[in-house]
Amino acid sequence: MPTLNWIGKEAVVKHHKEVPFRLLEPVPELSCGPAQGKDSGNLIVQGDNLHALKALLPRYAGQVKCIYIDPPYNTGNEGWVYNDNVNSPEIRRWLGEVVGKEGETLDRHDRWLSMMYPRLVLLKQFLREDGAIFVSIDDNEVATLRLLMDEIFGVKNFVATVLWQKIFSPKNSARHLSEDHDYVVVYASNADKWKPNLLPRGDDAKARYKNDDNDPRGPWTSGDLQARNYYSEGTYPVTCPSGRVIPGPGKGMYWRVSKANFDRLNQEGRIRWGESGNNMPRLKRYLSDVKDGVVPQTMWFYKDVGHTQEAKKELLELVDFDTSDDVFITPKPTRLIQRILQIATDKDSIVLDSFAGSGTTGHAVLKQNIEDGGNRRFIQVEMIPEVASAITAGRAKRAITGYINAKGQTVEGLGGSFQFCRLSAEPLFTAKGQIRSDVTFAQLAEFVWFAETGTGFTGTTDSPLLGIHEGRAIYLLYNGILKDKSVGGGNVLTGPVFDVLPKFAGPKVIYAAANRMGARAAREGITFKQTPYALEV
Repeated sequence: MPTLNWIGKEAVVKHHKEVPFRLLEPVPELSCGPAQGKDSGNLIVQGDNLHALKALLPRYAGQVKCIYIDPPYNTGNEGWVYNDNVNSPEIRRWLGEVVGKEGETLDRHDRWLSMMYPRLVLLKQFLREDGAIFVSIDDNEVATLRLLMDEIFGVKNFVATVLWQKIFSPKNSARHLSEDHDYVVVYASNADKWKPNLLPRGDDAKARYKNDDNDPRGPWTSGDLQARNYYSEGTYPVTCPSGRVIPGPGKGMYWRVSKANFDRLNQEGRIRWGESGNNMPRLKRYLSDVKDGVVPQTMWFYKDVGHTQEAKKELLELVDFDTSDDVFITPKPTRLIQRILQIATDKDSIVLDSFAGSGTTGHAVLKQNIEDGGNRRFIQVEMIPEVASAITAGRAKRAITGYINAKGQTVEGLGGSFQFCRLSAEPLFTAKGQIRSDVTFAQLAEFVWFAETGTGFTGTTDSPLLGIHEGRAIYLLYNGILKDKSVGGGNVLTGPVFDVLPKFAGPKVIYAAANRMGARAAREGITFKQTPYALEV
């Protein structure tokens, strides 16, 4: 398999492992709705998406059905705030820390690849086995993106490259050709287990089915009975109702069905001979017999999924930010993201967007839930503080609660809620490798579960027994979970502490500050792991 190399690759291939775990700190004044805790589902995180993804892993690893990202296209355009050539101060600082002096000589493609690689590696860990990732991109990096995704997600998991018609009229100012499309590159977590949903059948498709002859089977359309594929029983004469004999399906052609099946279909009234009963026969195909939807295609036209101007109009109606038109040159329409949701999610899916920007993904999730009665949840990550609060969260809040549009009309809210979080300034562990003193049991429980299982934590945090995974019980003794009834506030594993733990008959993994059970631990089927030293992921 061809591999992609660039200056700085060696420094970033394993960088995701070196990124420290940080905590998510709720910001109630920027959150929205009555249920703003973890159980509310929807989440907006402000912070560098590399650190944010690492912070989200203990909660959501292996649980996301659909990822959509709209990363910088790397066009070289420096004329707007949300920098699209990967040359922003934040990215330059990151490259200086990770790639080092070599980063000073990187061209913009090297910088883009160095930025994307560790983020894609982390994103892969969020996907369910039946999940998929959709990445918007244009011609600047589509070729390198494909090679990058092949390396990280696997060539066999490539699904398709979609063409989205993003504008509705040609650009007369184009230097050469008017660039009318962007791409959406699609990879599955496991192509053998990912199946796209059928799309709703549109009115145009339904209109092709009529019932002019009052067929009791309902609306129908007709299809060819001839094909070029060889069929040993597909060469026989047929007699029209008019009496005309048709000797066969035509030169080099074959009937699709045998003579016996043809006669049966004709007797059942499923063969169409034309108004005069003298035409080449065609097979009636009934609306009631076709699949309840259509297979998704790779050409997405603006009339079906929206265009850039539509996206700008949506954004300007929903955000209170004077320069939003300069910040987002090519926002995505909600209809585009809804098409992805229709293809790649079920009604209870988690949807992740780590390049949230204008917040289209969250808005699209809210709209799609209203349209099909779903309960999808979104996670959005945005790096720039003022964008995250004013645009990403501001848009979601207005969409949820309702707003007044440019025409002075009241737009009803979609309902829902979200929690807004920032990343903790300090990592979970101190410079000396100790757990920070302000870390709660619930926060450490998510991390312990992820360290032990590699999956996101979905249990409750009101018991030292975090849950059962692959036949073993996982316990955490920390921060007074046993109400200070035992040694060290219950943080040390002793015989009396073990006796009050929730019972489990099989093997047990217990995280604690120390183990004072001696040989009894082995007899009880306990694997002891000392915090914080056993918590490297």
